[in-house]
Amino acid sequence: MASENAGMISAVWRYPVKSMMGEVVLSTQISEKGIVGDRVYALMDTETGKVVSAKNPKLWPDMFSFRSRYSQPPSASTAVPVNITLPCGTTVSSSDINVNKVLSSTLGRSVELVSAVPDEPTLEEYWPDMEELDHQDTVTDEAMPAGTFYDLAIIHILSIPTLRKLSSLYPKGQFEVRRFRPNLVVNTDTEQTGFIENEWIGKKIAIGKEVVLNITEPCPRCVMTTLPQGDLPRDTGILRTAAQNNNAHVGVYAEVVHGGTVNCEDRVTVLSD
Repeated sequence: MASENAGMISAVWRYPVKSMMGEVVLSTQISEKGIVGDRVYALMDTETGKVVSAKNPKLWPDMFSFRSRYSQPPSASTAVPVNITLPCGTTVSSSDINVNKVLSSTLGRSVELVSAVPDEPTLEEYWPDMEELDHQDTVTDEAMPAGTFYDLAIIHILSIPTLRKLSSLYPKGQFEVRRFRPNLVVNTDTEQTGFIENEWIGKKIAIGKEVVLNITEPCPRCVMTTLPQGDLPRDTGILRTAAQNNNAHVGVYAEVVHGGTVNCEDRVTVLSD
């Protein structure tokens, strides 16, 4: 089987609680369900029964002011405790008996932190008033993959050349990795620019010595990429640039063919028959 060097893993991210800020790690295990520890928890709106998502900032404007980190290495079989840092800087553990009360008070709406996925999980998505999108200035209900807290697929891969390309198209925009919430970030050995992941769709990539992923589809982006987080300002130009130049796609989605360990600086190769 022939292969083509695509670069190396420059960062690994996981997001213990859906729609909260996550954590960068040097190494991770990948199972058939994706990055171990990724989106294991979510908040449920106790009034609507829907999964809380930053995709609807009209209802949940402050989700990126919360950060989630594991208190110990996550497990592929059980939900280990997670620490949640609130906007005020206070930290609460998922094992705290008052965690739901604290989170509800901070968000101003009744929520429950859960690790058990509902039978038919759904979330709300706000579509900004942008003519390049399928909907404008409206909120839609979106189904989620059964048995998960993912939006559409289990692994999101993003390349640095894609960010360079977007930045060249909109120099005022701050196209940083964290805006796009990927799991795996791939960098190349050169200062390459372009939507290189588009060429991987329908192919398999190998990472390091064990992991093989099937690249299934482009990753459609939403209002989340425009939201402020930390020192990054609100900027609708981020999404508009992706919409005008790459069909609002930034990165690609993948499914697991063979799991194993992924480390930063692992080589990434595109496989072909």
